Formats: sequence, structure tokens, C-alpha cells
Amino acid sequence: MPRDLPLGNGSLLVNYDSAYNLRDIYYPHVGQDNHTDGHVNHVGVWTAGRFAWLDDAGWERSLRYEPETLVTDVTLHHADLQITLHFSDAVDFDRNLYVRHVTVTNQSSDAREVRLFFHYDWHIEEVEGANTVYYAPKLGALIAYKDDHYFIAGGRVGDKDGIDGYATGYKEFNGMQGTWRDAEDGVLGGNPIAQGSVDGTLSLHLGTLNAGATGDAYHWLGVGHRFREVRNLHRMVEARGPESFIVRTRNYWKLWVNKGNEPMGDLPQPIIDLYKRSLLIVATQMDSDGAIIAATDGDVWAFSRDSYAYMWPRDGSIVANALSHSGYGEPTRGFFNFCANVITEDGYLLHKYTPAGALGSSWQPWVDAHGHPQLPIQEDETALAVYSLWQHYAIFRDVEFIKPLYASLIKAAANFMVQFREPNTKLIAPSYDLWEERYGIHAYTLGCVYAGLRAAANFADSFGETDIAQTYRAAADEIREATRKHLWNDDTQHFSRRLMVSETGELTHDDTLDMAICALFISGMFEPDDPQMAQTMTALLERLHVKTDVGGYARYENDYYHQVSHDIANVAGNPWFICSCWAAQYAIARAKNDAELHAALPQLQWVVDHALPSGVLAEQVDPYTGAPLSASPLTWSHAEFIMTVRWYAGKHQRLMTRDHPAHPATLSPIGALPGEPQHAE
Repeated sequence: MPRDLPLGNGSLLVNYDSAYNLRDIYYPHVGQDNHTDGHVNHVGVWTAGRFAWLDDAGWERSLRYEPETLVTDVTLHHADLQITLHFSDAVDFDRNLYVRHVTVTNQSSDAREVRLFFHYDWHIEEVEGANTVYYAPKLGALIAYKDDHYFIAGGRVGDKDGIDGYATGYKEFNGMQGTWRDAEDGVLGGNPIAQGSVDGTLSLHLGTLNAGATGDAYHWLGVGHRFREVRNLHRMVEARGPESFIVRTRNYWKLWVNKGNEPMGDLPQPIIDLYKRSLLIVATQMDSDGAIIAATDGDVWAFSRDSYAYMWPRDGSIVANALSHSGYGEPTRGFFNFCANVITEDGYLLHKYTPAGALGSSWQPWVDAHGHPQLPIQEDETALAVYSLWQHYAIFRDVEFIKPLYASLIKAAANFMVQFREPNTKLIAPSYDLWEERYGIHAYTLGCVYAGLRAAANFADSFGETDIAQTYRAAADEIREATRKHLWNDDTQHFSRRLMVSETGELTHDDTLDMAICALFISGMFEPDDPQMAQTMTALLERLHVKTDVGGYARYENDYYHQVSHDIANVAGNPWFICSCWAAQYAIARAKNDAELHAALPQLQWVVDHALPSGVLAEQVDPYTGAPLSASPLTWSHAEFIMTVRWYAGKHQRLMTRDHPAHPATLSPIGALPGEPQHAE
């Protein structure tokens, strides 16, 4: 189930599903650990002897954020219960505090008592056992803990602090479902402590609401490593008032999302709105220690027994580049330091990493099918880290930040890329593709390595090491020429997505049309109007366009991942947001005037139209219904949309400057396309 509303601050992240159930509580790292293990944490309402949880089928739901901020704007109406709930939820921007403000409206013609119930299904440290939940009478709160993880759940109704009822108990043990079942009669049993596989439920009593009247309640969850830490946080909320934390968080994110204030060209407002929403959603997926997480949708774990909650260097580099081009330099510095800390002695980045910096789980072997050693890497990940770092430097010129990274990351990676070559063709050596499915020499990886080596050459020139710069640039040029020579297939009249190398050095083409071939122009390796590139793009855009009412672009022909349709002629695969963004990027790159630039707008609008109402972008959507599929939100989807908007706005500014030389705009590297001058380039 997609996560419609993530809220976070770099250390504490909470996610809601499409029924507005709280599903994930990550701390102290974004993506690690999930202390509810993706289980449903119920919220319910009791009134006039009747009860409904928020995932009851009778609710009409509107799940959105307040504009330009990370505060929810959620309305739920239950016609049968004749009650409306409005939630404003926030994770404080720098304290590990999650606050919920609930406004309840009695839609009945009679006065009625109303009670709210909040349940937590604890799997602290992602383990259901050895958890403890207890009622703390002096604090008027429930406390859950295991080892050095503490959670305090409190509340306020009117001027009265403290919860009105509680229950602690057992679940996932001897058939027990949990204390949330105890709430359904409107009264909690009051068991004061439980240990083992446990959960806890608290209640807040709003008293009697007259017909048409409203009542307000606050609930909060403080998180820390020690009892004293959460106790002090709890007392601070009571002293300052829970609303103050929502207000300050609202204002912070409004300032943050408008910090860049970069030109937006002539983009329609809905695209601008999703651009800002994407920046905010990306911010929730960034850990304070530098990792940029691919996705924190806990349901993916249930599907595969592993998750997307890792830092892939590719995804992180694309996010960092998008943020740099949006004017956000500081949030990305931690990512590049993270890469410098985990890069191997030989100069390559491995598959993926945990948010804490450990090597992540992997399915890529260290030997091939014949038992010969091979590197289990996707070389594009190493290359993109260097390319994105150059983009960052070209925009912000932060020499002091770059200095310690020059040898440890930039030169280490570039030297590896120079040497990791296929000896007979001067192409790159085989590795895994960006989709993590195939081994070989891939178009996408070729483009990324070309861009990474050019970026490293720019750095070397900037540091006065012109001989090293020439080595990097010469290797990039060799790879470009070898790509044109070997990747082009005269029979198909388009670039292949992959070359496979036999033990004797013989090359075999994989000519499956794959949108990842777009990297050959995105990287600046080939101009978008290059005849071979143009022929390839014509084939890609025709073949991979999804010919249903949903539209969009598939990854590649007969894409098996979450495959919905076997009508391959019309539905080559499910539409992916990143693929529609690449289609838009091609229109932007080749645009010579405003009319041609506007050809990108339909694909940007497609992304807007298929986002969730909250603005969340999944990995892919159903080709017939448009429903989100796979991980949601996918940070990469949001990053590609952000980058496409920046490319569009940058190209619009350059066209305006060209067409109106009497009123030149002040140009900057922000939004520059590959191949456009950027300082030392």
C-alpha cells in the first residue's frame, strides 16, 4: 500500500498509508529502524455507543498537505456516524517529536459524547519481542521502550493534559490481536504494563459535543534514546503547548521550500506546486547523517522480505543533483561525505548502503556464471557521484567543502573509471545495469561514466592538475567514440541498450528498446539532434509510449517487474514517472524556441495528473487504472521531476536571453543542461 503522507526531519520519519493509518516510525535514521515494522497503528473514534477505525470503509477521505509545508491537511467524514475529523499532523523540524491536532465536528442533530483512540503496534528495533509498554501516572502518558529506544505518547483535550484511558497488552502471540480490540466498546481496560510482544492504546475524551459543534484534541509521540530525554520532551510540549510545535514546523518548511527562489519560466502553476511538493517529499527521505533513501514504504518488505530503505549511490546522486540545481547546497553535502566514507580502496561504490553507512544486502554476485571473479557493481553509481558533485561545485563554488573530497572521492573514482575498461574496444568493462537486472556494457552506464570522467577532468583543471585532467578527458573521449562505433546497430538503426562480451571478446547486441538509453543525451555524450541519437529517441518514444488512457512511458519492452498487461504491443510495460521525465528532458534539450520547449509540458503535466492527491509519486502506475505500483513515494521519481522542471526553467531563461538581448537575464549554472558551459567546463 502506498505511503500517501510522509513527515520527517532527518532523524524521525513517520508514514501514513492511503487509509490514513500510521504505518512506519523510523528512528534514529530515515529508513532504519522501523519501530512498527510497517504494521497498522490504528486510530478510531467512539460516539453515541458506536465505533469506527480510520480504515473503516465508511470514511470519505481527503489526504493532502497544507500548501508548501510538511503539515498534513486531512479530512475524514463518516456519513453513518455523522462525524467529521480534521487532522493537522507534523514532525517537528528539529526535535524528535510527532504532534497531531484533531478537530472533531459532530454532524448529528443531537448532542453526543466523543472519544478518540490512538494505538501503537510496537516492534521496537524491528523486533516484536522484548518490548515494554507501561502507563506513567506522573506524566499521564504511555511509555514504550526497548534497549536505548524510548517513546512517550501523551495528549491534551482543552486545557487538560494527560490521557483519559489506556491499555497495554499482547499481540502476535497465542492468537492475540492487540489492545486496539479493547477500544471498540469505547472503554480501555487499564492494564498498566506489558512486556514481550506488546502494543498499547490510549484514549482522549472530548466530552459532549452539541449538534454541529466542534472539539479539539492533541496527541503527541516523543522519541529519544533515554527515559529522561522523552520525559523532558513531553514536559516541554505540555509547557509550550502542542500547537506551537505545529506552527513553527509549518513556518520552517514554508521558508525552506521557497529558499531557492529560482526562476520558474512560464511553467503552469500545477507543475510549480508539484515541484515544491517534490522538494519537501525528498527532504523527508534524507537522513541527517547524509544518506538519501530510495523509499521508506514498509509494505515493500512484506512483498520481498527486503525493502527500498537503503542508500543507492545512483538514486542519491540524482537527488543531490536535483537539489543543487534547485538552490539547496547544504542538504547535499552530507551525501557526498557519505560517499567518500564508503567508497572502496579501489575507487568504486558498491550496490547499496544502510542509512547508518554499512553495506546493504545485495543479490549481485562476485563471480560470473563460469565461476570467474567479477565486481558486483553498477558502475553508473560511482560515475554519478562524481558528476553530481561537479554540478554542486559549479553552482556553489564551495572550495573548502570540495578540498577533502578531491583525492578521497573524485580522483579515486575517476582513476577507477579510467582503468575499468573493456580492453579490445576501449568501452567500459561490464557491470550491472541501473535496473539491477542484467550484466553487460550498458548505454546508461556508458553515458554516466562519460559524464563522470568529464566532471573529474573539470575538477582536476580547477586544482591545477592539467595532466590528470587530460587523462580523464581522453578516456571520456575514447568511451564516446567507442560507444558510437560499437553500440550503434545498423540493422535496427538505433543504439542498443546493452553489449554482451563473450570470453573470446565477441560483442553481442541487446537491442531491446529501453528508456535508459536516454542517458546518451542526458549525459552530454551525444547532442539531442545527433542523427543517430534522434533516430534512437524516435524509436524509444514510439515503442515505449503506453497506448492506454493512462499513457506515460514504460521502462523497456516487455518489462516484467510488477507487470500488469501482456498486451506488449500496446503496453510495453507499466508507466514509470522517471521515463516520462526523460521524455520531457529530450524535448527540452532539443528545443530551439518556446514552441519546441512547450513540447515538454504534456509529459510534466502527465506526472502531475498521476501523482497522488498528496503529491506523492510512486515508482510506477497501473497502465489501465493509474493506481500506484511498487514503492511509494520513490525518491528518484521526485528527483527526476525536480530536475526536469529546473532544466525547463533554465532553458526558458536562456531562450529569453537569446531572443531579447536588450534585456539580458543574469544566467547561472542552475538549470544548465549537460554540455552547456559551467565555469571550468
